[in-house]
Amino acid sequence: MSPKSGKPQGSGRSQPPDMPDMSDLLKQAQKMQEQLLDAQAAAGEAEVEGQAGGGAVKVRVTGAMEFRSVKIDPGALPTGDPDPDDVEMLEDLVLAAIHDAVTKAQSVSQEAMGDLGLGDIGKLLG
Repeated sequence: MSPKSGKPQGSGRSQPPDMPDMSDLLKQAQKMQEQLLDAQAAAGEAEVEGQAGGGAVKVRVTGAMEFRSVKIDPGALPTGDPDPDDVEMLEDLVLAAIHDAVTKAQSVSQEAMGDLGLGDIGKLLG
């Protein structure tokens, strides 16, 4: 005990009034981490579709960048002996649909992080 105040010394000291409680800060950080993990999981499960050639080529991908399917409209396929230019065009359409799907998946992920109110921190994590 302090001889002047009669209060215990050492670990019994209180924090200055303007200093936040560390246990509250830790609880808040844990809650934010849980929210972040939930948002990442939700974004990872979301599925989007990218298209090219007016829908002739469609690619489905999750927010976790797992490609689920590629669909090609039979009308986009060359008939008979394919001209190499036709095959190259189809390859370009598939690539464009993949790019479209990835852009949409990234958007879903960014929206999920934005809902957490993390500002620029969400960009670093996602």
